[in-house]
Amino acid sequence: MDDRLLEVKSRDPLLYNEDLAPVKHKHRSWGWFEIFNVWSNDIQSLFGYSLAASLFLTYGLNGWAVMGAIILAGFIVMVLVNLTGKPSVKYGIPFPVLIRSSMGVRGANLPALLRAIVGIFWYGVQTYFASTAVTLLLTALWGPSSGAEFLGLSPTAWLSFVIVWLFQILLFWQGIDKIKIFLNLAGPLVYLVMVVLMIIVWVKAGDQLIPAVSTIFSSAGLKEGSDLAAFSAIVGTMVAYFAAVVINFGDFTRFVRSEREMKIGNLVGLPLNVAFFSFIALMITAGTLVLFGEALTNPADIIERVDSLPLTIVAALTFFAATVGINLVANFIPPAYDLANLFPRVITFRIGGLITAVIAFFVGAFWVSFISQIGIPGFVNALGAIVAPFYGIIVVDYYLIKRQELDMEQLFSSAPTDAYYYQGGWNLKAILAFAMAAVFSISTVLAPSLAELDGYGWLIGAALGGIFYKVLVMLFGDRAKENVQ
Repeated sequence: MDDRLLEVKSRDPLLYNEDLAPVKHKHRSWGWFEIFNVWSNDIQSLFGYSLAASLFLTYGLNGWAVMGAIILAGFIVMVLVNLTGKPSVKYGIPFPVLIRSSMGVRGANLPALLRAIVGIFWYGVQTYFASTAVTLLLTALWGPSSGAEFLGLSPTAWLSFVIVWLFQILLFWQGIDKIKIFLNLAGPLVYLVMVVLMIIVWVKAGDQLIPAVSTIFSSAGLKEGSDLAAFSAIVGTMVAYFAAVVINFGDFTRFVRSEREMKIGNLVGLPLNVAFFSFIALMITAGTLVLFGEALTNPADIIERVDSLPLTIVAALTFFAATVGINLVANFIPPAYDLANLFPRVITFRIGGLITAVIAFFVGAFWVSFISQIGIPGFVNALGAIVAPFYGIIVVDYYLIKRQELDMEQLFSSAPTDAYYYQGGWNLKAILAFAMAAVFSISTVLAPSLAELDGYGWLIGAALGGIFYKVLVMLFGDRAKENVQ
C-alpha cells in the first residue's frame, strides 16, 4: 500500500496521537525473526513452561497425546493470528484503532479497556514469575532468606520482584527498537538453556525416562472424562493462553515489513516452535518424576534440585530475560496502547505503560497468596473468555463486511456523518453481539453446570461473537456502509 494512503490529515485530538497513528511502510523494521521471537519468548517464559508442564499432569493423558494437543493448538493459533495480524500489516494501526471499524470510534474503548485489564493482570503475574528466576539467582549467591514471609513471599523474593518490576519499566522507556533487540537475544538463549537442562535430566534419568513418558502421566491425572474430551480441553486451554496476543496481534504486525514475513514468523514461531518446546517440557517433566519422585512444573525448582551453580546462574538470567521480554511485548505494550486510546490527548504510550506497571505491581504481589489459588488453567481460561468475542467480531467485520477495506481518515474522525461513528460513536450491533457471546464464554469457566466445557471458553466465545455479529448485520445492515454512501 502507498504510504500516502496512510497519512491522516484530519486529526481528532480525542482519537489521535502519534502513538496511535499508522506506521508507514518505510518506517517498519520487523521481519519474520522478530515475530518468531515474540512467540519464542511467550512460549518459553516461566509461566508458559509451567502451564505446559501442568497440562501433562492434569488431564490423565499419555504424555505424547498431551504433546500432540499442544502442537495442534499451535497450528490453530497460527491461523487465528494470521487473520488478526493482516489488517495491521496493511494499514500500520494498533488493535484499539483497528477495532474502531467494528465497534465504533467510541465503542472501541470497551474492548480496549477490557484488553488493558487482561494485559495488566498478565503483566503482574509474569512479573512475579520472572522474579522467581532472580530469587533463584540471589539465593544461589547469598543463601536462603532468613526473614519472615509476607503475602507468601520471602524478603529475597520481594527484593527480586521489585528489581524485575523496575527493570521492565526502564526497558520499556527505551522504546520498541530496544525491546526488539532484547527479544532477539533472549529467545535463542532460553532455548540453549532448556536444551542443556533437558540433556542433564535425561542423562541422570537414563533408560527410565522414555517409559516414564508413556506410563507415568497416564495415571497422574486429576481430571475425569474421556481421552477425547481431555485432548480437546488441553487444546482449548493452550489457545486461551495465547488469547490476549491473538486479539491484539496487530500491535506487533504494524511494525512488520510484509504479510509474507508475518506468516513465516508465525509458522516458525508457533506450531514448529511449540512442537520443539513441548518435547523439551515433556522430557524434563518426565525426568523430574523419575529423579525426584514428584512432578516439578517450575524450571526454577528443577534447576535448584539439579544443584549446579553455573547452570543456576545462566538459567536464572535467561529465564528472567525471556519472561521479561514477552511481558513487555504481550502485556505491557498492548495496555499502553489501549489506555492511550481512551484519552489520547492526556495519556501517551509511555504514561499508559506507567499506569499499567503501577496496577500490575499489586496483581503480582497477590499472585502467590490469592490469585494462583484458582489454578493456572482456570486463571488462563477465565481471562481469555472475557475478550474472546471481540476476536470473532474483528474478523467477521474486516473480512466479510468491510471486505478488507478501511478508511484511515474516518478511523480518526468523530464526525456523525463519518463511516465508523455508527450510533453516537457506538456500533450497538457489535456491542450486543459481544454481550451475548461473553455471557456464554465466561459461563463455561465459572458455571458448575457447564464444567464439561472447561477449556473451550475462548473458542466458543470467539465463534459466537462472530456469528452473532454477522446475523445482526444481516438483519439490520451495516451502518458504516450507510454512512459512507
